[in-house]
Amino acid sequence: MARVGPHPAVADVRRAVREALADVPADALVLAACSGGADSLALAAALAFTAPRLRLRAGLLTVDHRLQPGSAGRAETVRGLGEEMGLSPAEVLTVTVGTEGGPEAAARAARYAALDAAADRLGAAAVLLGHTRDDQAETVLLGLARGSGPRSLSGMAASTGRYRRPLLHLSRATTVAACRALGLTPWDDPHNADPRYTRVRVRHKVLPMLEAELGPGVAEALARTAALAREDADALDEWAESAYQNCALSDIGDSVKLAVNELEKLPDAVRRRVLRRAGIAAGAPSGALSAAHVLAVDRLVTRWHGQKAVDLPGGLSAIRRYGTLIFAISPIP
Repeated sequence: MARVGPHPAVADVRRAVREALADVPADALVLAACSGGADSLALAAALAFTAPRLRLRAGLLTVDHRLQPGSAGRAETVRGLGEEMGLSPAEVLTVTVGTEGGPEAAARAARYAALDAAADRLGAAAVLLGHTRDDQAETVLLGLARGSGPRSLSGMAASTGRYRRPLLHLSRATTVAACRALGLTPWDDPHNADPRYTRVRVRHKVLPMLEAELGPGVAEALARTAALAREDADALDEWAESAYQNCALSDIGDSVKLAVNELEKLPDAVRRRVLRRAGIAAGAPSGALSAAHVLAVDRLVTRWHGQKAVDLPGGLSAIRRYGTLIFAISPIP
């Protein structure tokens, strides 16, 4: 008996995109970020199908990182596929990848900068990213290995600003099956098999080992853990923001002052979020302000014995004076 309707994998991806765009106003522009891999290619095809039915305009962006021979030609092929799907505009964004933070972080920074600029220029309401449940599981494992706390364990958000990730609850196998059913041939990026990259080792060694030793469903369980951790982290962040407003004696320019007696009343998880928030407000770069820095400042509250100032990134110091915790440019007068 012939199947009525699309292949189940195609239907799953289309449904995910439709649900992710439910609140986007009619006639708005939505862009799919597409590398040509199975995940983003299935996403782009689903957007092309779904957008007209939601009375939305849909386009495609593909980033040429210029890290491999032939990258410009592959990017042009992806752009052409977008046009064939009816996605307009369909553009190639050519970037220069730096070195800060390592190759993966540098490429990611260049990619998002280009996507942000293009979305601003085109007036896009949303940019769709093709991260799947498998990507989420890898992100959670990497966060666990770094020991960077519940915010890192919460993985990627389904929605962050203009960026939306409709496929976070779907497996990579689903996107591969969707492409096959639609007659689309994904491009397999050689970097996705290069063991020099930490995420590649997690994908091809760590997760398969966990599945073999613990049984199937590890990726799904990790993604579920991420969702639960995100709920908790969001609640703690909201509490910490309220606590910050209560503790702040002043928050002007590059100087922040907090009342120690109010900080002492807070649970550890909330207080340390307040301290991190204060450090960033005073000018410390968020990416450089580590858990070790925050813990050192925390000891000025919880283990006070007259110690000296704590040095922080960005030329800042934190010091306790007469019941006040001060974050300011060194040296603090």
